[in-house]
Amino acid sequence: MGEAARTLDTIDVRPVFTAEDAAAMEARFAGVETQDMLRELLDGELKGRIAAVSSFGAESAVLLHMIASVDRDVPVIFTNTQKMFGETLAYRDELSERLGFTDLRVFRPDPRLLRLKDDKGLRWSYDPDGCCDLRKVEPLRRALLPFDAWISGRKGFQAKTRAELPRFEADEGRLKINPLASWDKARLDAYFAEHDLPHHPLEAQGYLSIGCAPCTSKVRPGEDPRAGRWRGWDKVECGIHVPEKPGEEPAF
Repeated sequence: MGEAARTLDTIDVRPVFTAEDAAAMEARFAGVETQDMLRELLDGELKGRIAAVSSFGAESAVLLHMIASVDRDVPVIFTNTQKMFGETLAYRDELSERLGFTDLRVFRPDPRLLRLKDDKGLRWSYDPDGCCDLRKVEPLRRALLPFDAWISGRKGFQAKTRAELPRFEADEGRLKINPLASWDKARLDAYFAEHDLPHHPLEAQGYLSIGCAPCTSKVRPGEDPRAGRWRGWDKVECGIHVPEKPGEEPAF
């Protein structure tokens, strides 16, 4: 008798999470309080598989406090674009220390790519999309390689383009969670007060959404909180947050 055919080795290239999975999670946690949702996910099916990504911006302390209340060992990823405000770097260290996170991971742009694509450090002034891709998107992609899911601090009230923000999205085969999607400014302010959380030092000066120093300006009365980002450019996101729809390929 002939030998049985050998089973060929295969590599599973299917995404861990799809847009359909994200929609199912959205339905599963509809009406569930934010802290309860985080506790169930961080202590349950996503434990050891998820990271929090934080800009340590004006509102970051709320979500970071909620995560630390569940598990201080959740990795926290910060992309240092090397164009950050000094105040942001100091706030990052102060807040991480105060909340007791044990695994702060700082990722920077690839120095080889900087030499090739931004040797003068001025790409932000003529190609902000390219600058963001080089200094933020590419480092974050490297940072997220070990993880199946990640937590974002985006909120629907921050800009008209985020008004319909869901709690769960698919992103390059990962699950992206926006726990504060439905929170408004009043609720955030109340949380800051209740838990005596420190504010970003630039917020009092009128910086309501804080990114890289060259591309961040003060917000005027009546403007969206993110109006000070990339002022004068037709640009509203850095390139990290690009939604996927069923059947679409990842955008980056």
